[in-house]
Amino acid sequence: MASVEQVVERLQARARPDQLIGMASFGMAVEQRLGVSIPELRRIAKEVGKDHRLALELWDTGIAEARIVAAMVDRPEDLTEEQMERWAAGFNSWDVCDQVCMNLFEKSPLVWKKIVDWSGREEEYVRRAAYALIACLAWHDKRTTDAEFVRLFPVIRQGATDERNYVKKAVSWALRNVGKRNRNLNRAAIELAKEIGRMDSKAARWIASDVIRELNSEAVQKRLG
Repeated sequence: MASVEQVVERLQARARPDQLIGMASFGMAVEQRLGVSIPELRRIAKEVGKDHRLALELWDTGIAEARIVAAMVDRPEDLTEEQMERWAAGFNSWDVCDQVCMNLFEKSPLVWKKIVDWSGREEEYVRRAAYALIACLAWHDKRTTDAEFVRLFPVIRQGATDERNYVKKAVSWALRNVGKRNRNLNRAAIELAKEIGRMDSKAARWIASDVIRELNSEAVQKRLG
């Protein structure tokens, strides 16, 4: 098995510091970042293979790319609630948050509990994680029923008045992905968006407009129809 030093060496060999300015322009935190692309990180993770111990050590380096690889090589069955809480508390950039949610957290049996828990938290990226997880489940989890997603509507409604950019974008992402699952959820999501749009909140009105525009679009309606 690879050591944490070996993986960090591979990351450093692929470092692209010239990419950091562009990453910063997309709102990514560039402190402790090497500028390695996601496809490169996937290749490294595939070469390394699954390794829970290594994942924990990579996370502790604090390097953004190492943390993303950590989520790719960790095993969901080894994931504990304490680890999820510790890693979520360490989120400092929307892309690390989303990659960890997409590659690891969404596969944990604890995911539904953490959605509810984190939706009520004040930390921007912890709260974002709750809505990123809804978006990821709506996208990838084919077994979850419509009713289970509808039960998350109060959580989505609760987040809609958060004016912080990376929260409101995640709330929109969550509701749009739910509404793209099938025709019934499309109608339900549009109705919720209309309700959100009537809230006395600039963020809520932005979310409503964003969701309704996409879910009513010809492309989405054609795919669902």
